[in-house]
Amino acid sequence: MKKSYLETMPDENGFFGKFGGSYIPPQLEVPFQEINAAYKELKNSKAFIDELKYIRKHFQGRPTPITFAKNLTQHCGGAKIYLKREDLNHTGAHKLNHCMAEVLLAKHLKKSKVIAETGAGQHGVALATAAAYFGLECEIHMGEVDIKKEYPNVTRMKILGAKIVPATHGLKTLKEAVDSAFEAYLKDTDNSIYCIGSVVGPHPFPMMVRDFQSVIGFEAKEQFLEHEKALPDHVVACVGGGSNAMGIFSGFIDEKSELYGVEPMGKGNKIGEHSASLTYGEEGIMHGFNSIMLKDEHGEPAPVHSIGSGIDYPSVGPEHAYLKESGRTKVGLCNDNEAVEAFYKLSQLEGIIPALESAHAVAFAMKLAPTLSKEQTILVNLSGRGDKDIDFIIENYPQ
Repeated sequence: MKKSYLETMPDENGFFGKFGGSYIPPQLEVPFQEINAAYKELKNSKAFIDELKYIRKHFQGRPTPITFAKNLTQHCGGAKIYLKREDLNHTGAHKLNHCMAEVLLAKHLKKSKVIAETGAGQHGVALATAAAYFGLECEIHMGEVDIKKEYPNVTRMKILGAKIVPATHGLKTLKEAVDSAFEAYLKDTDNSIYCIGSVVGPHPFPMMVRDFQSVIGFEAKEQFLEHEKALPDHVVACVGGGSNAMGIFSGFIDEKSELYGVEPMGKGNKIGEHSASLTYGEEGIMHGFNSIMLKDEHGEPAPVHSIGSGIDYPSVGPEHAYLKESGRTKVGLCNDNEAVEAFYKLSQLEGIIPALESAHAVAFAMKLAPTLSKEQTILVNLSGRGDKDIDFIIENYPQ
């Protein structure tokens, strides 16, 4: 019997084709080997799987539903638009899918503290929630710019008991938060674990986070068949690092559905104005993995921008780089203004306020739908809700 895609990728060393791997300082090699060994053991453990299932059902509120966006569909014309409602997941986004599992892994490794970076704050809130649930210390590194922009999530993290560490160097956004979190983890690998917030970083994190997020895709596949008696023709998700996209793609990667990862075009196509790594980047290594990244004139990670703080990252998960290069996925683009328009349209037509990151996927679906027939279907991963963004939107983009 032919093995599924998820069973064969990545290889033993964490490579998706030429992308992925583990490029880390010697002092991190043993801790990462420990994490990899623990994951291999736990993913086949009935006790671990049963506890995760219990948490997802009785704490997270899974399965999250699929909603037919009837009014948005009528507004756009063309294909029917459906939404996978990860905004209804506890804490308001898809991030808890892997955070609960990562902290459960940390408990297995007898760690007392979890460390992570966050951009929009959703990963930080989810990890602080998981740490509170399991009784571990939590330290979240966040760029100073994002702390101001996403302050409601900063407040949530503090209430949940997390320590917030501002990243004050460089552009003071997501890349710098990752730098800062890695440095903190290096100082205390014995007692802490670095819980990476996306399908990025050294092996095994791109694989591990994808596997934990794949619950989105497998739920969506079953639910969509209930709605349409067929699979979606097109599956759309925003991509920064790309965890929500790999989550939903996992359910359809062996099927015929077209898969679109939507990148942030920001304010323009010059370096520093966007975060469209797959579109404008080239092969390069950063934060311990080989992928496609945006580079400056010196070959270093380029400055980036997006209205969505969770997707302004100068690289992308190595699996996304592989899937794009192999032709399995397509890349969509959405700029800041289109994301804001989609934010308001979904809110006012459907009564659903999306995260600005998720609004990029909605905006692309709104452009795609009119080019398709009414018999076609689009499934959008609505990866998070927009509570965190409402003050920023009203202040900067009032209607």
